[in-house]
Amino acid sequence: MTDFDLVRKNLFRKPLRTVLLIVSIFMAFLIFGLLASFNVTLENASAAGSAGNRLVVANKINFTQPLPIAYVSRVATVDGVTAISHYSWFGAYFQDQRNSRFIGFAVDPDTYTRVFSDTIKLPESERLAFVAERTGMLVGKSVADQYGWKVGQTVPISSNIWVKTDGGRTWDMKISGIFTGAKPTDPTNAVYLHYDYINETRSFGRDQIGTIAIVTASPDINDRVAKTIDAVFANSPYETSTVDEKTFSQAFIKQAGDINVIITLVVAAAFAAILMIVGTTLVSAVRERTKEIGVMKTLGFSGPRVLRMVLGESLMLSVLGAGLGLGVAALALAALSKSPLASNFGDLSMAPLVAVAGISLALAFGLITGAIPAIAVLRMSIVEALGRK
Repeated sequence: MTDFDLVRKNLFRKPLRTVLLIVSIFMAFLIFGLLASFNVTLENASAAGSAGNRLVVANKINFTQPLPIAYVSRVATVDGVTAISHYSWFGAYFQDQRNSRFIGFAVDPDTYTRVFSDTIKLPESERLAFVAERTGMLVGKSVADQYGWKVGQTVPISSNIWVKTDGGRTWDMKISGIFTGAKPTDPTNAVYLHYDYINETRSFGRDQIGTIAIVTASPDINDRVAKTIDAVFANSPYETSTVDEKTFSQAFIKQAGDINVIITLVVAAAFAAILMIVGTTLVSAVRERTKEIGVMKTLGFSGPRVLRMVLGESLMLSVLGAGLGLGVAALALAALSKSPLASNFGDLSMAPLVAVAGISLALAFGLITGAIPAIAVLRMSIVEALGRK
């Protein structure tokens, strides 16, 4: 019988206790796998749709604060700016505000579809129809599929922000085109409406926009262009903050909370609780076998060899629980990637980085939980082990 066989038999000497410990570890790594993968997906999504030479100009106070539309023409004159557009958050939903919300922006149709031609893919005929139709709307494929919308159909789009001059919150929009992403994993959960139409018919906030998107001649001049733009509007009632698109996207995501901090706190709490449970249980399990350990040392098992066997038990326990947790998390993410939820996030799957981090955590967890009983076994003499009750 090999040392591995002894480790396995000792670990499963009390199957119920072992299974409960594995389930505890399984839950911790399931939570880690899901939350960490979700965070990586959000970061990748913000980076994937970002162009190196695209900058975003927003209100310096916060990007939720408006800018005058007159700023667009002034920014366009800055040296190094080769293309410009603007977009404003619409707060869109369809019929039911609680369950049918999606990303919606009021945009300048022609310039926006040109500036973001790398992320919005649709036939040129549909793009031109969107530009020409005052009440036109571009719809992402995932949104169109969810509601069964077709090109040419007129649908009511409501806003949880804007109110029409007649007191209503719903605009009837004609679907001019349905766009897809540059890659299959690009989110298509948005709709785009005519800014001019929304601006003319809303009861407040007229001639104000949310943010300005610009394309520079080269990423190498981004810093200079950003500083120049912000200097133009310094000490004005609407000072600006100009950053690259990736930075802006990450700040937008963090409006809902710092995902990294949330993941760290949740996972740390789960692991701390399970560390104490597993560590205490392993210490108790080793104490139950002190006489057996004394007999093993009498038969010639060295202290380091017995130490390795005890550490092997904790490592096997940790790897089994972690492997199951990460595996189920990967399967759950694969299932979610085929649901409508995935359209909000892009490639919803377990990244290799998360898997490697999970395995490393499992090994560290096994070594930490097994350290105290293993050291106790190493220091224990044969007389002490055989004499302990």
